[in-house]
Amino acid sequence: MIGAFGNIFKIPELKRRVLFSFIMLAIYRVGCVVPTPGVNGKMIADWFASKQGTILGMFSMFSGGAMEHGSIFSLGIMPYVSSSIILQLLTVVIPYLERLSKEGEVGRRKITQYTRYGTVILSAFQSYMIAYALENGLLGGNAVMVPGLKFRLMTMATLTSGTAFIMWLGEQIGERGIGNGISLIIFSGIIARMPAAIVKLGYTAWQETRGIFKMLPVLVAMVVVIWFIILVERAQRKIPIQHAKRVVGRKIYGGASTYLPLRINTSGVIPPIFASSVLMFPSTITQFFDNPILVKFNEWLQPTAVLYNVLYVGLIVFFCYFYTAVTFNPVDVAENLKKSGAYIPGRRPGKPTADYIDRILTRITLGGAIYVSMICVLPTILIAQFQVPFYFGGTSLLIVVGVALDTIQQVEAHMLTRHYEGFLGAKGKFKGRR
Repeated sequence: MIGAFGNIFKIPELKRRVLFSFIMLAIYRVGCVVPTPGVNGKMIADWFASKQGTILGMFSMFSGGAMEHGSIFSLGIMPYVSSSIILQLLTVVIPYLERLSKEGEVGRRKITQYTRYGTVILSAFQSYMIAYALENGLLGGNAVMVPGLKFRLMTMATLTSGTAFIMWLGEQIGERGIGNGISLIIFSGIIARMPAAIVKLGYTAWQETRGIFKMLPVLVAMVVVIWFIILVERAQRKIPIQHAKRVVGRKIYGGASTYLPLRINTSGVIPPIFASSVLMFPSTITQFFDNPILVKFNEWLQPTAVLYNVLYVGLIVFFCYFYTAVTFNPVDVAENLKKSGAYIPGRRPGKPTADYIDRILTRITLGGAIYVSMICVLPTILIAQFQVPFYFGGTSLLIVVGVALDTIQQVEAHMLTRHYEGFLGAKGKFKGRR
């Protein structure tokens, strides 16, 4: 394993990509502690310390702790995620966007451009609400040094620019680095906060009577969850594929047997990220008002509330099916098999093959949706009983392990292309989530 990591730096292209990704993530982490002008960062940090276990604690997790510091990156990457959700949903109902999605690279760039516009609009709205709330004593005191219209405009410009810069960093990592840039930014935010959370958790357990024994169920749950995530993320449903034989002169070509791999969790970590983003948006807005109805609604949308978990599971199931339908088209797969002279034994080419693949995909997606829901909800309920930070919840563990598997698989692919042994050496190939 150590030798495999050493081989990374023997491949110039892979070395550049890995170092570039690290540099971009380092820039992001530095920006997370750069304060927003005119804001009392210490008061914000003290206020967030009292909000652990609420939806704001989860929002802080996704922002990498930037919101706790009153940083220029306080909004994090979630406005971009929300904009992506809106564009993907509109792609299904607006014919123009649907045509763009089928036009290849040109259409993809156009949709990406619309996503950026949506990110800026959402960031401007959210940053204004934050500035308004800070001016009106949301934190129980005056966290603004010089309130007024100038402060609101400056805060809007600062936080919106910060989110746009994070979006640019993610896109640069995806194009010139290794791995999915947006996922890696969320991943780095969670990982960067884990050491401090572990130390705090250990100190709390040490101070309490029998605190260490109380934390044992949480530690066991974490190990089991990580093991189960790796097991399911690498699981595949293999559909046998038979290639037809072709006679060219005196030689026979084809006739080989392969398989079409379908992952149990085709959508990866996208559903919990999307679901969290959808639920955080209304809950964050209601934090800024004192209306009794909105206060009660906000209580229902806390991670430990029953309504929140019911909605969370429902959104995860929806996004599992939605994202799978967007990224995997059984009709196109069946058509490609037909053009290449391949077929599924016992199934006629064309529509019967597409229906067969769609039926299998629907069934395993249900299993994948149930798996993601269990991972994201059950450990969160368990750790809520022990007042453990969100960094040890099912959602964060799923994101960390899933993104790590994706990144390792991409590194492995580069190494195998250059004839180097992968992370498993000569014993076999690393099976990632893709």
